[in-house]
Amino acid sequence: MGYKVRVGISNKHLHLSEADLETLFGAGAELTPYKALVQPGQFAAEEKVDIVGPKSTFKGIRIIGPVRARTQVEIAMTDARALGVNPPVRESGKIEGSAGVTLIGPAGEITIDEGVIVALRHIHLSPALAADAGLKDQDLVDVQTYGTRPLIFQDVVIRSGEAHEREFHVDTDEANAAGVANDQEVEIIGKES
Repeated sequence: MGYKVRVGISNKHLHLSEADLETLFGAGAELTPYKALVQPGQFAAEEKVDIVGPKSTFKGIRIIGPVRARTQVEIAMTDARALGVNPPVRESGKIEGSAGVTLIGPAGEITIDEGVIVALRHIHLSPALAADAGLKDQDLVDVQTYGTRPLIFQDVVIRSGEAHEREFHVDTDEANAAGVANDQEVEIIGKES
């Protein structure tokens, strides 16, 4: 296929519902953009919370905005072991039956029974870019990396929508395993049947 895509490494972060944002930061709280992300309309927020698991606490974890319908925490497998939780590997938004943690903000805390996942590696493409590559939403592809430790990622899901910009999302564990960095290019080398 030979279609190039830039890398976006996803460190541990969370998305909050409006109700949970207000519980953690106070009535009427809004997220303050810190840095725009590649995906249109998304941003790293100034606001941070602590994530508490059975074994440890991660302090000052950044929230990604805007607010969502449901609260979701995205971590790598290494993070999961440190926290003492067992999250499933899933597409973003598919949190049913996933792990739970406690979130602590400056104005309060909440315990979520589900919402912690390890995000399934994926590629964002607009419908036009996907069509150019002969792909569509939910296709699975193989991706070749060219870092210091080149490897092929299999079962990479295509996430295609109007507000999607060309980017291959992996977590810190996967990026470290392949020796890749943000904005480096990787290549879609095949579509899985």
